[in-house]
Amino acid sequence: MPDSVLRGENLSVAELLQQPCSVLGAICFSVQVSEDKMLADLDIPCMSVHMQRLDATETSCEVWHGSGQLTQGKSGDIHYRHDDDLLFGVITLPETRFTADADKTPLQQATETAYRQIFALLDTARFPCLYRFWNYIADINTASFGLERYHQFNRGRQDAFIAHGRDVAGNAPAACALGSVDGPLTIAFLAGRVAPLNIENPRQISACQYPPQYGPRSPTFSRASLVRLGRSEVLFVSGTASIVGHATLHHNDVVAQTRETMNNIVAVLAEANRQSCKPGFDLADLTYKVYVRHPADLAQIRAELAHCVGDSLKAVYLQADVCRQDLLLEIEATAIRPLSSDQAA
Repeated sequence: MPDSVLRGENLSVAELLQQPCSVLGAICFSVQVSEDKMLADLDIPCMSVHMQRLDATETSCEVWHGSGQLTQGKSGDIHYRHDDDLLFGVITLPETRFTADADKTPLQQATETAYRQIFALLDTARFPCLYRFWNYIADINTASFGLERYHQFNRGRQDAFIAHGRDVAGNAPAACALGSVDGPLTIAFLAGRVAPLNIENPRQISACQYPPQYGPRSPTFSRASLVRLGRSEVLFVSGTASIVGHATLHHNDVVAQTRETMNNIVAVLAEANRQSCKPGFDLADLTYKVYVRHPADLAQIRAELAHCVGDSLKAVYLQADVCRQDLLLEIEATAIRPLSSDQAA
């Protein structure tokens, strides 16, 4: 059983600069021009995503900490850092490096290349178990080469999973895929040596079983991943939206979509508690990242989330395009809870 204690928190760039020694990696949003060089100079995997923070003016950095001696390196286009039990990596690939051919678009090729590099690194470094992916794609809802860009991404992702013998039907990691205004394909990931429990939502069809109306290839992710890491149990809730079965509900009603999204997160928590060695995850345990399509909807979304979660709500709000054009928001979340000595044994 690993001794690592994974810890995540939201920091400003200034706060991140004060504690690089324990940091496995970071994902920063709403980065100011003056902060770009400071982040680039940090000797840690640090990804800058072109998304505006809606609830404050300062940059928000999602920072993941490891424990013990940290080792860092580069593998192809990947910058990574790891301790004995956990590895965090980032990869950024411009689509301009690729040329469209008869079978694959530049985005599809960039996605497949990025994921192939990730899987190769994890095989070599012996961190075979994937816990979480964060995927950010410019113009995710736009069509090019006769296919929506999110569907191109799904093709490339699944091709890489299949090429490396990874499961695409029931044992995929937690993930999100959001649209930024511009920028290259940007992916961060967290992996380890202990197999997670992948959680599905009984209110929803598994994403890998979506019908063809949602694209020629199904999305490759589970609704959540539950990981037992030494003295902690970590729950990664994938990007979640107002979908029941496979259909979007509450078109053009942002309050109802927010409520339905939280109903789905409640269902995921119930499944996680059923499989947890320390049942009791609830909405107040989670730290939320809320992706909002239309900034004008922010106040209504915040009010509904406060109603659902209560005064303990911890959330960061970002402007982003969601993978379906009829979805007005998407929410992802994380909870890290300590285990007793008996539970960790």
